[in-house]
Amino acid sequence: MTRSVAIVQSCYIPWKGYFDLIASVDEFILYDDRQFTRRDWRNRNRIKTPQGTRWLTIPVETKGRYHQRIDETLIEDPGWSDQHRKTLTHNYAAAPHFADYRVLLESLYGAATSEPRLSSINRQFIEAIAGVLGITTTLSWSTDYEVDGAKTARLVALCRAANATHYLSGPRARSYLDEGAFADAGIRLTYFDYSGYPEYEQLYPPFEHAVTILDLLFHTGPEAPRYLKSSARLLAAQGA
Repeated sequence: MTRSVAIVQSCYIPWKGYFDLIASVDEFILYDDRQFTRRDWRNRNRIKTPQGTRWLTIPVETKGRYHQRIDETLIEDPGWSDQHRKTLTHNYAAAPHFADYRVLLESLYGAATSEPRLSSINRQFIEAIAGVLGITTTLSWSTDYEVDGAKTARLVALCRAANATHYLSGPRARSYLDEGAFADAGIRLTYFDYSGYPEYEQLYPPFEHAVTILDLLFHTGPEAPRYLKSSARLLAAQGA
């Protein structure tokens, strides 16, 4: 029996490739006991606007050079939530399916107002959007498992703890993973391919892939899973 796992840090309203990776495995482990990195995807993502792409950034407290974990990172200004909701509404209200997700959007941003931790906010959005896409993959924290080691050794240990036979990694990890460590543990290692996604009609051309998954949902609605590489798996699960 095969069991696939991916291990990635949480991101704020991630792009479609992130959800594609989630949908392609049996368990997706949020690796948030790692170093928080500034100017990264942990607390920000991009949207389309008439003036081009724009960053939506959650303001967080940082501690200079101190080793600050992602799951220790706190929100600096709770007012960010209402601002992001209004910005999304302003730029996507004319999208064909924005109204279909307006209640969900207001619920998520309303709940985020009282959440002090970045990791928890990210997970709430990820779980809700995964549900909309029909993704049933198990989500867990890396801290749910008591494992030791660093770098590749810890990834292998997490895979073992999750009973994984297959580790699906993002393509950038190819440059630093010790592939032999996975082979020695009897775990098959493969890399996800983020190329070749089909385009769809966006409000503000030219087309841009590297934006939040919300862009895909607002423009394509229930057809969104068909724009993912895991579409066959998702549609089969939905009986479509």
